[in-house]
Amino acid sequence: MATDRAAAPPAYEPGMDERSTRIAALLEPPMLLAAALTIPAVAINESHPGGALEALAHGLNWFIWLAFLFELVTMLAVVPQRLTWLKHHPLDLIVVLFTPPVLPPQLQGLRVLRLLRLLRLLRLAQLSRQVFSLRGLHYAALLAVLTVLAGGALFVGFEKQNQHLNAWDGIYWAVTTMTTVGSNIYPTTTGGEIVSVAVVLVGISFVALLTGAIAQRFLAGERAPD
Repeated sequence: MATDRAAAPPAYEPGMDERSTRIAALLEPPMLLAAALTIPAVAINESHPGGALEALAHGLNWFIWLAFLFELVTMLAVVPQRLTWLKHHPLDLIVVLFTPPVLPPQLQGLRVLRLLRLLRLLRLAQLSRQVFSLRGLHYAALLAVLTVLAGGALFVGFEKQNQHLNAWDGIYWAVTTMTTVGSNIYPTTTGGEIVSVAVVLVGISFVALLTGAIAQRFLAGERAPD
């Protein structure tokens, strides 16, 4: 029985082999980062801040789309069964075909499909067992940074008519709100209040995760001799 299990061939995803599986694993971390960058890119773009921030959002949108395009082309080049792989990864093709940064005026409504990129983050659920690990902490820290950037941009977008705020004011407000330190900048609109709640929740969750990761490492050290 043990011999039969040892001799059993490794299981791969449909349409893939050992080489393509290895390449997909290498592409996964940067693609998760690209998907996560959709949050600040969409948030900044939809708040229409103008100037450098809007240029940054446009650049991020190009970077994200090119990353998805690169992954799609790479995987189609290395998988042994392209059609089978595409049938099991339709989102990869949809994101590339329907979310290019340049769309004709009559197709501008398709911009909302950019949010489909966020579905890639569902693969983080596979890391749930490692949520308190160093890798899980890295992803949580990335989410916290993205929340600061996106939350600050959204806050400035909502509050710009009532307060004279710039991009740095938004980041400063987001950091002080996330850490519950507080500042002399307060929301005066419903949108600003909603963003405040979201930023505080992410901040509290990150602190809780950080505390749990530290506690786990101490407990792991105590249990090591067993």
